[in-house]
Amino acid sequence: MEPADIIFLAIGFFSEVVGTMAGFGSSTIYLPLTSYFVDFKTALVLVAIFHLFGNIGRITFFRHGLDRKVLLVFGLPSFLLSLLGATLVGGLSQTLLKLLLGIFLISLSVTFLVRPKLAFPSNTRSLLLGGGISGFIVGLIGTGGALRAAFLTGLKIDKEKYIATAAVIALGTDATRIPTYLANGFLAEQYYYFIPILFGIALAGSFVGRKIVGRIDQAKFKKMVLIAIILASIKFIIDGIVAFQL
Repeated sequence: MEPADIIFLAIGFFSEVVGTMAGFGSSTIYLPLTSYFVDFKTALVLVAIFHLFGNIGRITFFRHGLDRKVLLVFGLPSFLLSLLGATLVGGLSQTLLKLLLGIFLISLSVTFLVRPKLAFPSNTRSLLLGGGISGFIVGLIGTGGALRAAFLTGLKIDKEKYIATAAVIALGTDATRIPTYLANGFLAEQYYYFIPILFGIALAGSFVGRKIVGRIDQAKFKKMVLIAIILASIKFIIDGIVAFQL
């Protein structure tokens, strides 16, 4: 295994630990960094697979307290719109996708830094809308956990119940979009050997995150995560602007 592969996998473990502790962010952190090692569409499907494995781990470790009503009202439109977003990826350039991702991540991160307690209403209409929008964005650019969190935190449910419910919704979204990515040929055979390794790393990261989730100040930790996301996304925007100018 090459040193770059070890770094790639280590970043995945770190991303899953952070994502489990913060309640969002594993793919939001991992996707920009993975794009330094492989092309964007390969990164999109590898991170989606890794994210699916991580959510299996979160469901396992936070399995008590799933909110079935939220799963239905928020999850169903999320699954359907994720498929639509994933279908559109094949017809878009990597440069455009990276630029869109950078703009989305920075805009969302700044919003949460300025308004850390931002949450949408907990009514059925808001949940349906939030599920559809976040699902579409996840399918199109590979990440949308922070937006999903903004809608779900308005429910004022306890942390473990939130993590379990969000993980099942994210798992369904991943399971919807991954076959579309694979059908479009985003993952070359040379990367297949990563899949079982990513499975082990995702479960390990979820387990470690579960163990330390209650030992840190969540507000300060989420702020650090958002700042890191902003820094990682700046390069996407710069690369996109330069490429379009050329």
